[in-house]
Parts: sequence; structure tokens; C-alpha cells
Amino acid sequence: MERLEKKEKMAYLASQCEKYNLIDVNLYSEYDVKRGLRDLNGTGVLAGLTTISTIYPEKIIAGKPIEACGELRYRGIDINELVAGFVNEKRFGFEEVAYLLLFGELPNKTDLAAFHCLLAEKRTLPTNFVRDVIMKAPSSDIMNSLSRSILTLASYDPQADDISIENVLEQSLMLISVFPLLAIYGYHAYNHYNQGESMYIHRPTEELSTAETILTMLRPTKEYSFQEAQTLDMALVLHMEHGGGNNSTFTTRVVTSSGTDTYSTIAAALGSLKGPKHGGANIKVTEMMGDLKRNVADLTDEQAIRSYLEAVLDKEAFDRKGLIYGMGHAVYSDNDPRAAIFKNYVAKLAQEKGSEAWQEYQLYTMVERIAPQVINEKRKIYKGVSANIDFFSGFVYNMLDLPEELYTPMFAIARIVGWSAHRIEELVNAQKIMRPAYKEVSSDREYIDIESR
Repeated sequence: MERLEKKEKMAYLASQCEKYNLIDVNLYSEYDVKRGLRDLNGTGVLAGLTTISTIYPEKIIAGKPIEACGELRYRGIDINELVAGFVNEKRFGFEEVAYLLLFGELPNKTDLAAFHCLLAEKRTLPTNFVRDVIMKAPSSDIMNSLSRSILTLASYDPQADDISIENVLEQSLMLISVFPLLAIYGYHAYNHYNQGESMYIHRPTEELSTAETILTMLRPTKEYSFQEAQTLDMALVLHMEHGGGNNSTFTTRVVTSSGTDTYSTIAAALGSLKGPKHGGANIKVTEMMGDLKRNVADLTDEQAIRSYLEAVLDKEAFDRKGLIYGMGHAVYSDNDPRAAIFKNYVAKLAQEKGSEAWQEYQLYTMVERIAPQVINEKRKIYKGVSANIDFFSGFVYNMLDLPEELYTPMFAIARIVGWSAHRIEELVNAQKIMRPAYKEVSSDREYIDIESR
């Protein structure tokens, strides 16, 4: 009875919170407030300048937009050219692209070899850190585990609060190196202590790339194919950076502007990335596709697939939110260049994995083709819509035998590079703490004596 009363009391308090915090949606238009820091057409409000990366909804040639041709540039270099460069030379790209984002220039062979060695040297954790931190109170939420580990690492750093560029760079390189260890060891601890499975802690060897390191630490056999490593490497490169305006990178810059330390900043960015509207979107795609397979008898029937997607938009299927996950982007319209690049490697990996994976790939491509048509028919939208990179990434992680608990942490392992670059750029250039304005729209009220309430 007491528990019921407490529950009813909390429900009442929650209703009061909703009642007194609800703002008339028409006021946002009346005061020209950019909700979500966006204009009505989805364009982000200009809040800063950056040299790190640029995203365009379409390609601009001779001052004219070319539709269905979104652009992503890292330090001014088109992502398609960047990827083609290291792929044609049969190299993994994570280390090369990380160097570019951090230091502004492409490394030569000597620079790249030295940077690879530097990351490998820093790919180690303090003595007993795995036992004393990661294995204590393991969690199924590896993003929270990551945040806890990052904040704890500050206790091992005698210069944790030093925000000089040299020290922040040192801290950033260390975090880029150990993120894979923190995520995967965190998963193994959870899988053992919470799920009752075997636990193994593999130490990565120095000659491995970041993608190879992840697969080695994750698998009992330490074995992987070149195609598996190349596809994971491509996922890391494409997730590494995406302009200063995405939620977690903006969080990085906002928190950095306060003058706080690197560990607190990255923990804040992780909290942002964890959200299902940001880094957690790939999990929603795989869940939606699983629901589709359970509810559509013939997965080659295009009309049946279309009917299911229509039901999703009508809030009659899947999670009843009215969203086809993995479709559309805040900036891109008819083309997410990351998805276009990634799709080629998804296909190669699916072919290597066999007929079942290839059939799954065919289903994904069918949904990719039909979903924009259904959205255009049922929604009033300001721009075109297409698959984004999250649409394929969950499928790839599944083919790589990555557990779902590591899907969003894989995003973090990549994006820590972009966060680090933006943190350094903010420290170099910013002089003021970020402080946007909010307008109060409540009515004036008088204080009421407690006896009269």
C-alpha cells in the first residue's frame, strides 16, 4: 500500500512538472526562436567557425547546387578522395585521417609510421585499471561505463586540469588510443559478470591498426579477415567527424569554452552521443528491421515492405513513434556521402559472409529504395530524404559479430578524434564562454504565504 501511495505521489509530481514546464508551441514562432538551433528548413544556426570539417546538403559547382550530391570534407579534402587514396594503396585509413584532423595536414610515410607507433605506445591503461575500475560494477550500458572510466582516468593524471594545447593534445592522443580498450574490456566484464559468459582480456600488439585491434580484442580466437578489418576501418573513418554542429561535437565545444578539463569534456560528449537521436540511432535501425522481418511474411514482396513502412510512419508499427530509422539527416537531403561510400563495403562484407548475409543486404537495399518514396508521400518535408550512414552501420556490426552493447561505443571510438580536434580548435580561438539566450514567457506571479496556499 505504501509503495502504491509513493507511486501515485510521484505520478502527481511528474504531472505538475509537465503542467508548469509546458510552453505554447506558437510562442516559438512569435519570438522567432530557432528550435533545436535550426531554421525551419533544417539549416543549423551559425554559431561558430571551424577549419576541421564541412558538410553541405549538395555539391556547389559554379555557384549552383547539384542535388543528390551531398558533400563531406575533412580539412577541405572531399571524403570520397580521401577514402579512395588509402583504399587504392590497400592501407587502413583510421590513423591517417586522425592525423589529418588533429594536425591539419596529410602525413607523409614517415609521419604516418611515427603516428601509428605513438598511438600504439599510448594504447595501455594504468596498472590494475581494468581490475579496479572496469571490472567493478560492470554495466550493460557500455557508454556509461566509458564515461566512468574516462572520469576515473583523470585521477591518474597529475596534469588533468592543465588546458595548455600541448597537454590537451597529449591527453587527446591517449584517449584516442585507449577508447577501444575501455569499450571492449567494459563489454567483456559485463558479459562475464552479468551474463555468465567466459571472459578474456587480449592485449593488442603494436603493429595492428585500430580496426584490427578492436577485432583482436573482441574475439576469443583473435582472428579476422582483411575484408572485416577494412569494413570496420571504413566505419571508423566515416564516423570520425561530421562538422562542428552535430550534438556531441557542439557539446564538446560548449563545455570546452568553460575552461574545464579534457576528461570532463569528453564525458559530456559521450553523454550526448549516447542519445537515441544521435549515436544510438543504429540500434533503432536494427530493431526496426528485426520487427519488419517478424511481421512481413515474404521479404521479397515490395508491396508488403511498403505497407509495413507506411504503418511505421502512421505510428501503427514498430515503436509507434512514426519514424523510419536510418532515413534522413539534419543537413543532407537526397544523399549522405558517408552512406554512399559505406554501402560498397557493406556489400563486399555481405558477399564474404555468405548467402544469408547477402539476402539481408538485399532487404536493406530494398528498404533504402522504398522508404524515401513512402516518406515523400506521407510527410510534408522541406528537402529530400535518403538513407544515412546509421542505416547500414548496425547491419555491418552484426555481420562482424559485434554485440549490440558495442554499437554506440564504436561510434564513440571513431568520434573521439573529431571531438579532440574541435576541443583544441576551441581552446586556440575562443575567448568567451558560450552562453545563448532564453526568453522567459511566463506571467508575473506574486508570492503566496505558506498558510494561504
